[in-house]
Formats: sequence, structure tokens, C-alpha cells
Amino acid sequence: MQHGYGYFEEDKLGEIADIKLWRRILGYTSHHWQGIILAVILSFAVIGSSLLLPYLVRIGVDDYIINTEIPVPERLSGLVILALVFGLSSIAGFAANYFQVTVLEWTGQNIMHRLRQHIYGHMIGLDLEYFHKNPSGKLVTRITNDVQNMHEMFTSVIVTLFNDAIRIIGILILLFWLNWRLALMMALLLPVILVATIWFSRLARNVFREIRTDLAKINAYLQEAISGISLIQLFQREKETERNFVSINQNYFQSTMHQIKVFGIFMPLLDILASTATGIIIWYGGAQILKGQMTIGILVAFLSYMRLFFQPLRELSQKYSIVQSAMASAERIFQLLDTKSKLPIVLKPLRPQNTGTSVEFNNVTFGYDSANPVIHNLSLNVKQGETVAIVGATGSGKSTLVNLLERMYDPDQGRILLDGHDLKELDPIWLRNTVGLVMQEVYLIPGSIRSNILLDREMDEPELKVILQQAQLIELINRLPEGVHTKIGEGNLDLSAGQRQLLAMARVMARNPDILVLDEATANVDSETEILVERAVEATLAQRTNIVIAHRLSTIRRADRIIVMDSGRIIEEGTHEYLMVQKGFYHRLQNLQYIGWNERKSIEPAIR
Repeated sequence: MQHGYGYFEEDKLGEIADIKLWRRILGYTSHHWQGIILAVILSFAVIGSSLLLPYLVRIGVDDYIINTEIPVPERLSGLVILALVFGLSSIAGFAANYFQVTVLEWTGQNIMHRLRQHIYGHMIGLDLEYFHKNPSGKLVTRITNDVQNMHEMFTSVIVTLFNDAIRIIGILILLFWLNWRLALMMALLLPVILVATIWFSRLARNVFREIRTDLAKINAYLQEAISGISLIQLFQREKETERNFVSINQNYFQSTMHQIKVFGIFMPLLDILASTATGIIIWYGGAQILKGQMTIGILVAFLSYMRLFFQPLRELSQKYSIVQSAMASAERIFQLLDTKSKLPIVLKPLRPQNTGTSVEFNNVTFGYDSANPVIHNLSLNVKQGETVAIVGATGSGKSTLVNLLERMYDPDQGRILLDGHDLKELDPIWLRNTVGLVMQEVYLIPGSIRSNILLDREMDEPELKVILQQAQLIELINRLPEGVHTKIGEGNLDLSAGQRQLLAMARVMARNPDILVLDEATANVDSETEILVERAVEATLAQRTNIVIAHRLSTIRRADRIIVMDSGRIIEEGTHEYLMVQKGFYHRLQNLQYIGWNERKSIEPAIR
């Protein structure tokens, strides 16, 4: 369900009667069956203690308070004993309830921990196409909100519903045992109670869905507005964004008012039914007492049991909604878990020991949408130790070649070979260790500079220092009080675009890949930092097979061969000098860049 203010999917509700879904949900409880069985056993203790209390009151009233046939001291001692039993029963019920909640929370947290790990482990193994087609907010919701919905169902609803069902059945049995005639009259109200509860549950289902949807709209709109606050203020869009927020906030207000109206009908209706039941008990029970066919204690017990009978009905609608929401979440979670990667891995993938690191694109055709290819029957051979620069206008397919070489996608036609081995035959982990990538957008993990460079590797300080020098980071590190242990990322030291590029170079050097791909690695670097980046690039390219995708002339001229692409095809090939003499597409690109470079140089001093 796509709205104007972000991504939502609350229009789909889970079906409580979906047996296959329940079977999969309960499959996650199989490792924690001991905790669930213990919770069920404790629930009987909780129910037993709550049902015992009204019966103890009945004994106290009939056998001791109004019974004048036994001496007063004996009646008093009997009441003391009953009071002690009453207190012990209450304490036992409290203890059983405490341990039941603790066991349920522990079990629920463990189940959800396992489910959350399962989702994350499966999700990060999916191919890049899946992440391009699914909004990040949707995927985050799977691990956060959807898992939390299921946790709430496990800990707050399932066993509680079991408790309520057993409690209601126990109350009905006790009522018929105490006085079957009065219990039969009370049973006449059950069809009315059942119809009212089902009607309310179905109505509440839609109301809760509306509230969740409108609240999701508010959250998404707030996230967009806060993240883009600079643009809102810069272009003076405060009034417009406020009007939009007023609109979606009003919808949320109306949904909550709808909820209040629904509860405003159902809760008084339950009160009327409870009052009717109480009136019937007093009228019929009082008449039975006057006739000597029933005791006052039984009447008091009936009134207490009726109060316990209506208590779970008041909470049933909310629990029903929680279960529906959890079922919808479960369906979405299992839909994700059932998604298979479109990049098949052979049973015994290859991990070649000795590689010459040559790369060959053999008649490759590929499109993110198979009906619209972005690469057309492309063939390219990069020899070992060769540096090949790929240039072209935006959208010509340069970055797509990188995605194909890293096997983020498989070509629709043709093959990509690494030392004669099809990429489909190679171990993906080995492949991505062999082919290093430096991109324009550098991802920083929250942590120190050292951890961002080494990631999962271990390295001695002298060896790391050599890498920092080659990556032109040593001057920056020396200026920082904590050196390589300085924290970077959100909420910590913020690195410039150029510094991020230098860090990316160091990260690649630490992994020491046989093949290096620079994808627009120097596109967004200022003139002063460009010199440092160029030195780092020179050190990084040394003694490797390199594929460079760049616009800057200094980087391109370093290449042994230049490939010019347009609309997914190779249209020119050769050295810089050769292509400039040809005065073709490459010549025009370089002239345009030269004009832009001169304009920027003339503007920069004025800015300073």
C-alpha cells in the first residue's frame, strides 16, 4: 500500500484461522517448549487461586457468619482459618502470576531473538535487486515492528486467552455446581454476550487498522520532514508542510474518535449485561433464599463469579486485535523468509588458489528490467596487471559493469570470466575478497578509524601505519588526539568527502585484493584534497589489475587503455592520446570537462 507520505502496508490483516501460518509460528516455539509448558501449569495455579477466593467467601458467610448453631468462639476461629487460607491463596496466585509472566517474557524474548536473527541472516544474503525493489523502511519494519507484534502476542495474549478461556469454563462449572437453576438463567445471557463480543471484535479490527495506518503516516511524514528540514527552511516550505501535517493529523484524530465511539458503545453494553446478570442473581437468588432453597453465601459467591466472568470480556477485543496484527506481521515475515536469492550458488563453489586476475566480459547483455537492457552484447578483456579506464556519460552503463563484476547481479545473456572461471562457479565471499571496490559513496560503520579500515581483519600497528601513509591519511591521524582510535560516524567525528575517499583507499589496501575497481572514486573531491586522493590512487593501483570508472583527466590518463561507453555499448577504445586525435565522443567529453574545470578554478578564489 503506497501513500503520499511514505510506505505503508497496514491494509492487509492476518487471518486468525490460518492453520498453516499458526503451524509455522508455533514451529519457533519448539526449542522452548519447557517454558511454554511451565507457563501453562502456572496458569492453572493462577486460575485456581482466583476461583477459590469467592468459594472461600461462600464458606465464611454460610458456615460461620450467619450460622448461629455453633458457638461464637468456634465461628471466629473458623473465620481466622479461612482468612489465612484466603491470604495464602492470594499470595500463591500472586507468586504463580509473577513466575508465569517471567517465564513467558523469557520464552518470548528468546523466541523473538531467534526469529530476529533468522530474518536478518536471511535478509543480508538476498541479492541487491531485492533491496532495490523494496523500501528500506519496509525491511526495517520486518525486524522491529513485526517481530514486536509477534512478541506481544506470545507474551501478552496467547496464554492470557488460554487463562481467560479456562477461567470462564471454570466459572460456569462452579455456577452450575452451586445452583444449577440460577446458573441456567444466567446462561440465557450468553448468546447476547457472544453476539455483542463478536460484533465488537470485528468492528474494533477495522478501527485499530485505521489508527495504525494513520499513525504510520504521521511517523513517516515526521521522518521525511525532519530529515529534509534544511530544504524546507531553505525553500520556505514551512506553511505547506504544516498544512500537510494538519491533514494527516486530523485523520488520526478522527480515527481515534471512531475508536472512542466504538468503545463507548461496547463497554456500557457490557456494563448493562453485567448489571442485568447482577439483577437476575439478586432477584432470583433472593427469592430462593426467602424460600429456603439457597443460602446467602451462594448468592455472594454468584455475584463474585459474575464479576470475574465479565472481566476478560472487557479485554477480549484488544487481545483479538493484537492477535490479528501479529498474524499480519507473521505473514509478512514469512513472505520475506520465503524469498529466495536470484543469484544461485553452486553446491561446490570454486576458490582458486593461484589467479592471474584477468577479467573477461563475453557478449554480456543485462538490464535491471529484463525488457530494457542497459548493457548490450558487450565484450571486454582486461589483462593481468592492466589498468583500464571506463568513461562515458551518466547512464551509459559504467557502474552496471561494476555490479556485474562484483556479482551483485547475473547477466541476462553472456558470461563474465575471472581467469577463465565463470563468476557463477566462484565462491561469492572469495570473489569479493579478490575484487576490491572503492565507490564514490563511502559507508562508515559507527566505530574507530582503525575498525573502519580493518573491518574484520587483524593487523599490526607498523603495517597499518604503512597503509595510512600510502592512503595519505597519516597527516589527518596525527592531528587527532586519539589517532586511529578516534570515533567516526553518526554522532562522532564527521569526515569530509575527500577524507572518506582516502579512508576507502586504506580499507582496500588492508584487504589487498588482486583486482581493484574505482567507481567514480574522485568525482566529489575538492581541489586541495584531489592531490592527496591522486597520490592514494597511485599507491592503490600499483601491482594490481585495475578497472577505473572516473571523469577526472588525471585519473584517466594513468590508464593503459580507455574504454568509452554510450548507451550500454563500447563505442571507442584506445589510449588517451589516440582517442584525442580521433576527435570522437571521448574528445568531446574531455573538452566539456576542461571547460567546467576552468570555470571552477576561476570561481574558487572568489569564494575563498
